[in-house]
Amino acid sequence: MAPTSSTSRADVVLVGGGLANGLIALRLKALRPDLKVILLERDKRIGGEHTWCHFETDVSPAISGWLRPLIVHRWAGYDVRFPAHKRTLETPYLAITSQRLHEAVTAVLDGDVWLGATVSEVSPHQVTLSDGRRIIAAAVIDGRGPRRSRSLVLGWQKFLGQGVRLTAPHGLTRPIVMDATVSQLDGYRFLYVLPLDPTRLLIEDTRYSDGEAIDHADLRTAIAAYASKQGWTIAKVEREEHGILPIALAGDIDAYWREARAQVAEVGLRAALFQPTTGYSLPDAARLADQIAALPRITSANVRACAEAHSKMAWRKRRYFRLLNRMLFKACEPDQRYKVLERFYRLRAPLIQRFYAARLILWDKARVLIGKPPVPISRAVGYLTENSVTQDKTV
Repeated sequence: MAPTSSTSRADVVLVGGGLANGLIALRLKALRPDLKVILLERDKRIGGEHTWCHFETDVSPAISGWLRPLIVHRWAGYDVRFPAHKRTLETPYLAITSQRLHEAVTAVLDGDVWLGATVSEVSPHQVTLSDGRRIIAAAVIDGRGPRRSRSLVLGWQKFLGQGVRLTAPHGLTRPIVMDATVSQLDGYRFLYVLPLDPTRLLIEDTRYSDGEAIDHADLRTAIAAYASKQGWTIAKVEREEHGILPIALAGDIDAYWREARAQVAEVGLRAALFQPTTGYSLPDAARLADQIAALPRITSANVRACAEAHSKMAWRKRRYFRLLNRMLFKACEPDQRYKVLERFYRLRAPLIQRFYAARLILWDKARVLIGKPPVPISRAVGYLTENSVTQDKTV
């Protein structure tokens, strides 16, 4: 329950209760327990309706340690399926749910989680709610999802997932991270399946597309058809989630940060922190949460400087991934994009691990491009530089 007084005070205000701010709240209360941290979320639950996954090799052992209480599912490996290639990889795969994040954050913040709180104004040291209440704080951190900008050129990974209960056991022991044996619609399409227990699955229809629009009804029909083809009968759809993740093609990260409000820290997707090709944001969010909690003083200016520096460093180090994304989105015909991933999954497992972790070494980068290219060379050469893509697909 939020306080009834018109003005409250805190050390830190987290605007938005998504993954990034949820992890920051947990790290601040673990490492700086004396700080008063207030988290504002406009909905009735922290994290919305989401499942965040990562490979064990995406993060350091130290981060894995403090993430462990959030892990709801852990699998010893995963499968991929393509028309001409199927493979099982043994990299452990882990999942965090929004329900678990909500439970963990509310446990440490207690009454300092304000749900149903609609924010009307954010400034470096004050947040104003739509009902007139104000919170004054040394640090204001904005994690309300991506902001629109013409400085970034993006494609989209969009998905709709259903948590389903089946009438009989499904027989899966590992996730299917990509099943691209399905018809290729609206770009690169694959089904993503997480086995939650012997009769429960999360099934997502995912598409790497040029546009953001999601036809929810179409994707629900596609999921039902996929389940039927696998021999699964759905007894009940227990929950549903959907999302649109950015896939980075090009951009001016310095211009992007100049557009942000001065001294207000932005985190998560709002800070352009995500794996450029997969859209996974959890590893970056965890690393930034550690950095913020370790700052000598938690102020808006210090957190802003930390987040901005981390964002710019990550963006520059990941230039190669944006090149690969341009090959996928610009040099490939949409219904042929799956061939790029099919070829990629023939590479050695350690390289695939480093790719997902966005830590490719020089030899990895060469190896990905060696051999018969999966895209026409005549088209690929036109997209070698970031200036080659127009600013018509922006977030």
